[in-house]
Amino acid sequence: MSSSGSLKHMLASAVVVGVTEARARIFGHILNPTGQRSAHKVLRKKLIGDKVAEWYPYDIKNDDPLVMAREEEERLLKLEMLKRRGKGAPKKGQGRRAVKRNK
Repeated sequence: MSSSGSLKHMLASAVVVGVTEARARIFGHILNPTGQRSAHKVLRKKLIGDKVAEWYPYDIKNDDPLVMAREEEERLLKLEMLKRRGKGAPKKGQGRRAVKRNK
């Protein structure tokens, strides 16, 4: 009696495996009977880089050298004004960390 039960169980499990494999083949699923981790879930997703790039408007500043030159000139003028007022960046090796080290 027990041998026919185990035969039924083996047959049923074989049918289940066969059906699972057929379903995976038909619907394009990936079989993972051992349950190991895989990157399939991540790779299956659509790439979003183009969508993100579309969201931001085109920046003309990157192409126009005149705009870039004017911005650089404004930055240098601002630094010069700060230095004249004594608020500019310290010389190399004279910063806050160097002062702390000497104490």
